[in-house]
Amino acid sequence: MPDVINISVNTPYPGTESWITDGRRLETRDYRLFDIQHAVLPTRLPLAEFYRELVTTQRAIYRRHLDWRQLWEASGIVAQLLLRGQTNFVRSLFSLNSVYRPELLLADHAAPMTYGIPLPPQGRKEHRGAGASFYVHAPRGRKGRAIDGATERFVEETRMGTAP
Repeated sequence: MPDVINISVNTPYPGTESWITDGRRLETRDYRLFDIQHAVLPTRLPLAEFYRELVTTQRAIYRRHLDWRQLWEASGIVAQLLLRGQTNFVRSLFSLNSVYRPELLLADHAAPMTYGIPLPPQGRKEHRGAGASFYVHAPRGRKGRAIDGATERFVEETRMGTAP
């Protein structure tokens, strides 16, 4: 049983591969909407329908995996959180329908923009194929791994997609 289940909307953040490859297709540059819950890239469905489907799916997941039985099973953790005055988790279990609503998500798009994220640089051609430039920190490859020889052999022997 997973501890937390959530659906995230693809949100290209500056410095990521999707920012470089999809940043010029942004439907909005409103900083408030870059929160993995709002659609900032074009959607195949009309935006209102997209949000209805997103919320319906999220509610179905919550009903399936976050019910009273799971709350009872996690009651020890809940009690510890409540004793420390941390109520956000418990309140979030009961506030989904009042906070996560398609009309609210859609209304956020109509609000005036106070801060717009600048678009990525024009010359995105130089980024194609340059994998290291997609990362804020350059990938270190195998040198950056802290594993022993036995673990490395196990990884190599069990790697999927390799020849037998």
